[in-house]
Amino acid sequence: MSHYLYLVRHGEHQDAEHGLRDGKLSERGKRQAVLVADRLGGVPFDGVYHSPLDAASETAAYLAQRLPSIQPEPSTLLFDCIPSGPTPDMPHAYQGWYGGVTEEEIVAGQAQMGDAVAEFFTPAREDRHDLLITHNAVIGWFVREAFQAPEWRWMGTNVAHTALTIIRIRSAKPAEVVTLNDLAHLPVELRTGLPVDQPV
Repeated sequence: MSHYLYLVRHGEHQDAEHGLRDGKLSERGKRQAVLVADRLGGVPFDGVYHSPLDAASETAAYLAQRLPSIQPEPSTLLFDCIPSGPTPDMPHAYQGWYGGVTEEEIVAGQAQMGDAVAEFFTPAREDRHDLLITHNAVIGWFVREAFQAPEWRWMGTNVAHTALTIIRIRSAKPAEVVTLNDLAHLPVELRTGLPVDQPV
């Protein structure tokens, strides 16, 4: 039996282009949320969980409007965080990113992601489908976990706003990434949140 995690990054929030980490959805973010909801309309979700921060909470609310059978629940395990700190095997180019990050933020993020993996990366006795509406770093960490990659490898795993990533978890085999950063539901003008523009 398979446990499927459907990972969706929140929609674009207001002033995201100015570096703000959270906020109410922009008009573009609202359109993104509606389109990913329509994309997921046929999935028989057993659970729907979201980060309590504004952008993820509002994205979840839009999904609930379009998918009346779901009841999203906030989960502090899905907060935006810093999943890990610098490690000896990390490429030098990434180390400068930690200049403004405190040790307390790193320790808190490591603990949160340890608990999140223990909670969500669990096999199921029968097929199970869970939707997690969260943040780029959290999705990057879950993908890293599926690949059992080095801790630093969550960095550089970038997903767009409301992109769809699916991870399959089974008891007898390693987790597998079914799809990563799937944007098929979004027209080009709504593909935001990546560090570089996608080729058309």
